[in-house]
Amino acid sequence: MSLGVAGEESGKEIQLPADVDWQMLDKSKFFFLGAALFSGVSAVLYPVVVLKTRQQVAQAHLSCFKTAFSVVRLEGIRGLYRGFGTSLMGTIPARALYMTALEVTKSSVGTATVRLGIPEPTATALASAAAGLSAAVAAQLVWTPVDVVSQRLMVQRVCTAPASCKYLNGIDAFRRILKTDGPKGLYRGFGFSILTYAPSNALWWTSYAITQRLVWSGYGCYFSKNGDDRIEDNIKSTLKPDSKTVMMVQGVSAAMAGGVSALITTPLDTIKTRLQVLDGNENGRRAPTVAQTVRNLVREGGWMACYRGLGPRWASMSMSATTMITTYEFLKRLSTKNQENWA
Repeated sequence: MSLGVAGEESGKEIQLPADVDWQMLDKSKFFFLGAALFSGVSAVLYPVVVLKTRQQVAQAHLSCFKTAFSVVRLEGIRGLYRGFGTSLMGTIPARALYMTALEVTKSSVGTATVRLGIPEPTATALASAAAGLSAAVAAQLVWTPVDVVSQRLMVQRVCTAPASCKYLNGIDAFRRILKTDGPKGLYRGFGFSILTYAPSNALWWTSYAITQRLVWSGYGCYFSKNGDDRIEDNIKSTLKPDSKTVMMVQGVSAAMAGGVSALITTPLDTIKTRLQVLDGNENGRRAPTVAQTVRNLVREGGWMACYRGLGPRWASMSMSATTMITTYEFLKRLSTKNQENWA
């Protein structure tokens, strides 16, 4: 893949490594290595998710540091990993669905848009948006029940409804939610999860495609001004960044895209979290609707209450995006059928 970066005057191009699409992957290696790598990433980032969830369900605003200090003081380090076992069990099948939908859609839409004569940058952005959308919808089929259970476990020490917030473990929570509310209890907030994660993923993958191109353009301009610029007879010279530079650009682009996505979608995530955590039979009342949840948030802290947990979510999405994309690209390279062609 070549990327023109410095305009016609310099004639510079960046020669990027070829993209690895769905047909090039060894599927068994892809899913096995993916399960191992992303489980490790989930373990590292899980405490940030716990802090974000605690902030979103709290009726009074507490900073991220105060929330973390409170959890560790009252519950120890284990408090930062409440619900992790349940989350990890769901991460593997959810990630498998996510990666399959992502790669199949990106490959199919990318090929179709190029055949229609759409310019490559636009085709890449459209394929990325469609892939993010389909991957999010597929993953939520598994992830929503896991999210409901793991979030109940995350907040049960601070929940104000004793009858519904004391679970022994993930299996006990799953059984009791199913007994109390039926299957719909496990899929509480599913529609809102789709409204949250599908646009968020589409936005993230589109932003990532655009920011990556912008970062590469900046890199090419910098190289042209400071590097060895020897062009003869208007013949384009080619820049070939090493693997470390490629990984750095991917990480920076992912972090920028994650920050943009977090800023836009945090209010939806806050509402979704409250819908999933609140018990449907609390004090004999039905679970609040979306409108009631929004009114409660506004009453507690104004419209800015919808942005509770923004700090941890911004950090989580940026760090997760950086580690995810570098891990994901590395995974795809490891899983190619003919690795010698992808050095």
